[in-house]
Amino acid sequence: MTTQYQQEDKSVPISEKLKALFELQNVNSDVDKIKTLRGELPLEVQDLEDDIAGLSTRVNNYEDDIKNLDTSIANRKTAIKESEALIAKYTEQQNNVRNNREYDSLSKEIEFQKLEIELSEKRIREFTAELFTKKEAIEEAKKSLVEREEDLDRKKKELDEITAETKIEEEKLKGKADKIEGMIEPRLLTAFKRIRKNARNGLAVVTVQRNACGGCFNKIPPQRQLDIANRKKIIVCEYCGRILVDKDILEALPAED
Repeated sequence: MTTQYQQEDKSVPISEKLKALFELQNVNSDVDKIKTLRGELPLEVQDLEDDIAGLSTRVNNYEDDIKNLDTSIANRKTAIKESEALIAKYTEQQNNVRNNREYDSLSKEIEFQKLEIELSEKRIREFTAELFTKKEAIEEAKKSLVEREEDLDRKKKELDEITAETKIEEEKLKGKADKIEGMIEPRLLTAFKRIRKNARNGLAVVTVQRNACGGCFNKIPPQRQLDIANRKKIIVCEYCGRILVDKDILEALPAED
């Protein structure tokens, strides 16, 4: 593993680069602490918004299903009336038939219409049962929707309160971070951000603590500790890849604004 970054900008001492990186880490860690105050609220808000969107879609689908079922029931009722009218017509015609063949033919038509009525009545019962189930489901979905919306409103208010309390401080810190980033060469800044993204707790730059890496706590050889304290080159932990600085670098940092 590479333990030293080759620097592009030779005009800026390595010690100053390390100070800038460490200060940037401290500022970013302060921003992380603010975000930690919000806890899981942002994720909870997003989950609730997703649930509400899903429930709203479900309610709309149920409403469409209910409309379709109402239409189907109405169509079947109309079909029954038409069959009854035909039965009445064929029955009347039977009184004026001239032979048994015509009578039998009309009887078959009457029987067919009676079967059509039975089928329509069966379908109406099925549609009515399905309609009842859909109405129960839509009521349950609407109840859940109201509960989710109430939860979302409460969570949003809670998140807004926390955000409002920390907004000024967070903006100040982000402004400070942007200023520090402008002092760090792009290649080194990119490396810092990559390490920070992959590191636990967002720590890309750590101090040597009790002869060990302040990030992964693996022991650092004495000679390596001397190299870190000399601040002549940028050294990373051979175990976790974090940039290492000596604890005394804190004394060299400028005072807070």
